[in-house]
Amino acid sequence: MAKTDSVTQSFRHREIGLTDEQAVQMYATMLTARKFDERMLLLQRAGKINFHVSGIGQEAAQVAAAFALDREQDYFLPYYRDYGFVLSVGMTLRDLLLSVFAKAEDPNSGGRQMPGHFGSKKLRIVTGSSPVTTQVPHAVGFALAAKMKGKKFVSFVTFGDGSSNQGDFHEGCNFAGVHKLPVILMCENNQYAISVPIDRQVSGKISDRALGYGFPGIRVDGNDPLEVYRVVKEARERAVAGEGPTLIEAMMYRLSPHSTSDNDLAYRTKEEVEENKLKDGLPRFKQYLMDCGLWSEEQEQELAAAIKGELDDATAYADKAPFPAPEDILLHVYADEGGY
Repeated sequence: MAKTDSVTQSFRHREIGLTDEQAVQMYATMLTARKFDERMLLLQRAGKINFHVSGIGQEAAQVAAAFALDREQDYFLPYYRDYGFVLSVGMTLRDLLLSVFAKAEDPNSGGRQMPGHFGSKKLRIVTGSSPVTTQVPHAVGFALAAKMKGKKFVSFVTFGDGSSNQGDFHEGCNFAGVHKLPVILMCENNQYAISVPIDRQVSGKISDRALGYGFPGIRVDGNDPLEVYRVVKEARERAVAGEGPTLIEAMMYRLSPHSTSDNDLAYRTKEEVEENKLKDGLPRFKQYLMDCGLWSEEQEQELAAAIKGELDDATAYADKAPFPAPEDILLHVYADEGGY
């Protein structure tokens, strides 16, 4: 954010219900997610891990959305790039590193699934599967449970722009709209479904699709965390008031390749990527906090050092942790006696 905007926009976070401490914590979480992502790319290139799906460029919207939800009650169904989101709702860097290294202590899946398949009963993060978009009807199911039981929680689900073309998305939206369910659907529109640009896969706005299912659709700047926070907060208020779902289309850009198996310059130019780096929400929000007098370069250096120390510790721990034993493949195939 430019210095010239500081007088009129310095305290936008207070106007939408965020304290100074929460605004700073949002930035710290965004930076933690960014540094985690960069470390994973290095580990993969060094041959220490096999695979990584990056979320660089999408942290601002993920973290802002999480802060707008009730992190003690709501249920979360994130998609595989949502490191910023899961860190915001209680996962740790050690949790994520154990998953990336596929170790037995991995709290997501015991080292069974690919990285990005988040899951935590304690944190109410619902396990995802490899076929994209299956999390949408699952989220609608959780919202149905909330309505049937008279509970005041909402379910929140994220997915990419490519997923908005899958049948699961449309079926989930239709059911949620018919039954006015407390679910928030957020499309992280990063402009590419792997290698297919948005203009080759979607005609019109993804957010406009909500109209056909009878509930609001909102397009928001995904690089502006305060605007994402405001929109998600309002969507949650609608949901718990019994007014039904909301579809949010957060516009952003995937700055890194789709995954470490992807050569993104085969379908886009370096110039396009560099142009979109100028819109990156992370440095924009840092500047906003500095304009507010809430952040400084000294604090930035201290935070970066603290994150590096935590990352170093988590990496060393996960690297040395034991792999699952072969017989562990038989664990959790059937429900434990007594179930939940």
